[in-house]
Amino acid sequence: MEKPVGSLQEQALKRKERLKALRDRQLQGQASEDGEPERKRALEDSETEDRHRELKLRNYTPEDEELKERQVPKAKPASVEDKVKDQLEAADPEPVIEEVDLANLAPRKPDWDLKRDVAKKLEKLERRTQKAIAELIRERLKGSEEELAGVVGAVGIEEGDSD
Repeated sequence: MEKPVGSLQEQALKRKERLKALRDRQLQGQASEDGEPERKRALEDSETEDRHRELKLRNYTPEDEELKERQVPKAKPASVEDKVKDQLEAADPEPVIEEVDLANLAPRKPDWDLKRDVAKKLEKLERRTQKAIAELIRERLKGSEEELAGVVGAVGIEEGDSD
């Protein structure tokens, strides 16, 4: 299982050689036809551009006559009013709504969703409640009829006894 130390060193050397060969290949790929890397060519190009770039003095008033020629004239601010008028003319404003529906403007109550979810269950309970109330009324009427019959019967008995 254990590898001798000599073989580990050999593997390390081989790895280093492979990495070095890979770097060399990459550098050769970057080299241009002249044999220079692209980075060096880009630096030279930027130096030539800097040489040809003209000096413009915007915020500095030079004293030298040669530099005064390179001074940029001061810019005048553009009229903002004209631009704003053009934009307003281009954009057609939407007509203002004259009538406002207060129901749409009023915010909903915080429990509106709970009421919506419970509404169906409340309808069923309302029907059951009405049936229960009707049944109680019938029972009371039946009880009162029996009482009335008993009262009427008692009155009839009393009248029959007195004759």
